[in-house]
Amino acid sequence: MRVRTKRVAVLASAVATVLLATGCGSDSGSGGGAAGSITVYNAQHESLTKAWADAFTKESGIKVTLRNGDDFEMANQIKQEGSASPADVFLTENSPAMTVVENAGLFADVDAATLGQVPEAYQPSTGKWVGIAARSTVFVYNTGKLTEAQLPASIMDLADPKWKGKWGASPAGADFQAIVSAMLELKGADATQAWLKAMKSNAEVYKGNSAVLKAVNAGQIEGGVIYHYYWAGDQAKTKENSKNTQLHYFGNQDPGAFVSLSGGGVLKAGKHAQQAQQFLKFVTGKAGQQILQTGTSFEYPVGSSVAANPALKPLAELGQPAIDEAKLNGPEVVDMMTKAGIL
Repeated sequence: MRVRTKRVAVLASAVATVLLATGCGSDSGSGGGAAGSITVYNAQHESLTKAWADAFTKESGIKVTLRNGDDFEMANQIKQEGSASPADVFLTENSPAMTVVENAGLFADVDAATLGQVPEAYQPSTGKWVGIAARSTVFVYNTGKLTEAQLPASIMDLADPKWKGKWGASPAGADFQAIVSAMLELKGADATQAWLKAMKSNAEVYKGNSAVLKAVNAGQIEGGVIYHYYWAGDQAKTKENSKNTQLHYFGNQDPGAFVSLSGGGVLKAGKHAQQAQQFLKFVTGKAGQQILQTGTSFEYPVGSSVAANPALKPLAELGQPAIDEAKLNGPEVVDMMTKAGIL
C-alpha cells in the first residue's frame, strides 16, 4: 500500500514537471492566457520608471521587471547580449545611448500608434525608438557673482579665456556627453574639439550635475552647465542647494539650448513584443505623460499633448535647435573628450 502511494506521488510530480516545461501559464507575447510580463532595461530615473511600471501593471495586469543602470552601461550590455538579451524594452535618460543600440540593429519598429502620440520633433527620423521625456540644457549661475548682462550669449562663449576657473560641468556623465553630441552635430568636429580643448583649461570638473549646482550655489564657481531639472527639483524642496542661483536659457537655437530626449525602444529579440509595445504606448500616452507632469522628476512631457509642470519654463519657449537625435554620436564624443584630456 505504501509502495503504491509512493508511485502515485512520483507520477503526479512528473506530470507537474511536464506541464511546467511545456509552458503551462506562459507569459509569452501571443496575447493568450495570462497578461504576461516584460523586462525593462532602465537607464532613466529609477523612481520615475517605477511609477510608470506600477501604473502600467495596474492598468494592464502585465508585470514589469526593472533592471537599472546608466545609459551607455545598459546600451553596451544590450549590444553584447545581442539576440540573447532578456530585455524587452530599453529606456534611457539621453538619446545617444539609444543610437548605440539602433546602430547595432537591435530595435524593432515602434508601433505607429505610439509614434502618433509624440510630435516628430521629439522622435528620431528612423522610427526605431521614440521620445518619452525631455530635459533642457541650462547655464545655472550664482546671482551674487554674475549679473544678467554678464551671462554668456552662447555655450560656445565658455571657451573664452575670461571664463577660466569660473564655470563647471560633469563631463563624465551621459548628460554632458549628450550636450557635446549636439554641439558636434551643429558645429562640426573642428569647432567641438577646439571647444573641448578650451574647456580643459577653463572649466572646473565635478562628479554629477548636483555637485555642479551645489558649487555654483556656494559661490565656488560663477556658473555651470547642467540640465534644468536638477535646479527645479531642489527649488521644489528646501532650496538649500539652489537659493543663490538662477537659470539662464541660451535659446536662439544655440547648442547650449539643446533639449535632450529620453528614449524608449522595443528590442527585436524580446520574447514579449506585444506587451513591450503596450508599455511604450502607455509611457507616451496621456496617463504616462501625466506622471511626468505631476511627479517629482521635473522632466518635460513630450507625448499626448500633456503640458509640463507649471514650475518649468514651457518647452515651446526654449528656442532649442532642431536636431535629429538619431544622428547624435556618443562614442565619437567620448573619443573627442578623451583626446582633449577631459575624460
